[in-house]
Amino acid sequence: MAGLSVHSVLVTGANRGIGLGLVQHFLRMPKPPQWIFAGCRDPKGQRAQELQNLASKHSNIIIIPLEVSDPASIKAAAAKVGEHLGGSGLNLLINNAGLLKARTLDTETLEDMSEVYTTNTIGPLLMAQAFLPLLKKAAQGSPGSGLSCSKAAIVNISSTGGSIGALLTWNRIQATSYRCSKAALNMLSKCQSLAYKEHGILCVALHPGWVQTDLGAAAGLPPPTTVDDSVQGILKVLSSLSEKETGAFLDWEGKVIPW
Repeated sequence: MAGLSVHSVLVTGANRGIGLGLVQHFLRMPKPPQWIFAGCRDPKGQRAQELQNLASKHSNIIIIPLEVSDPASIKAAAAKVGEHLGGSGLNLLINNAGLLKARTLDTETLEDMSEVYTTNTIGPLLMAQAFLPLLKKAAQGSPGSGLSCSKAAIVNISSTGGSIGALLTWNRIQATSYRCSKAALNMLSKCQSLAYKEHGILCVALHPGWVQTDLGAAAGLPPPTTVDDSVQGILKVLSSLSEKETGAFLDWEGKVIPW
């Protein structure tokens, strides 16, 4: 990960699964970020205990109460992160928090579709809007004219489940609301890449693999990829991204995924 060097990073859904794995791997970098902001819905809850333990041992981890479906929570989180950063910006925003409801097309509901879409698509939209001033500040404070994740970037954790071209695992799990939300997230990522390029901010949609997490196990079969392998791959990909990849849909091994 020598190619990835960030002063500050914010990871949503950081209390478990891929989010927690990202926090752990950022800590293991030769030069860890000065600020690792770990967003989670319930910092005091049982599911955040491992994150709390980490934060008690590492002063660069700041746990941020954050519900990505709540605009007020996002606004408060942005203010808190800004206070910690002082005059510097935020290099890397990783929109990792996600939700999956394992329903079939016939049993999909308005409530589930709305909840999943709000978390998986609207959340990353609102997060980018709220943190855009800090991302701009990081880009302006970085030398060079190109784009990179070390400078300023938005990484939206997507899924091959949202690929219309591939449409993998349909017979295993339909999860229509999840698929629709991730397809929409891919379009959002493309739109962000076009809108934020002029500000020096790189934007990508990234599939982390079928990972051994609570969400990954929703298909009813054991996922093949460990959190460690996924996160190592993600960080390797992030370290290699440049201007030509902004707006791309990639997987954790750097392969392009069809829209």
